[in-house]
Amino acid sequence: MMGPVLSKSDLYLDTSELNVHQLMEKLKKLVTGRRDSTLTLQFYSFGYKHGIPKDTDFVFDVRNLPNPFWEESLRDLTGLDIEVKNFLGSEDMAIKMFKDISGFLVNWLENFELGDRRYVTVAIGCTGGRHRSVYMAEKLAAYFKHKTVLVTHRDCQ
Repeated sequence: MMGPVLSKSDLYLDTSELNVHQLMEKLKKLVTGRRDSTLTLQFYSFGYKHGIPKDTDFVFDVRNLPNPFWEESLRDLTGLDIEVKNFLGSEDMAIKMFKDISGFLVNWLENFELGDRRYVTVAIGCTGGRHRSVYMAEKLAAYFKHKTVLVTHRDCQ
């Protein structure tokens, strides 16, 4: 029945002996020209007062860190501004939180890659989603720059 189609085909792929994972790898290699095992990490900052984002693999709460909002000179800034980065970067709790989260991710991301996961979303939340969560998402993105990294700041206007 497929004879007429086969005679006009540029490529023939016998899938009768392939499982779904092998088929996925074959198709990926055919389409991209390479075997792609790169994990994409999405770091997503948010504010709890606007709700927890859906469809995340990990959620980390950084509301226990010192809040730049209560510093008059930092209130209107965000975690993207150097003043906020300096403020949080000098806080022992923020340093420890970063080490704990990055260490956790280093320990567990390999299992996602081995399980054929190619996309992991890590949500970082603080109260308003402008200072602490943005700072931590950016810091984690820089740490994991050897992977494919995306960063989204949902509530940072």
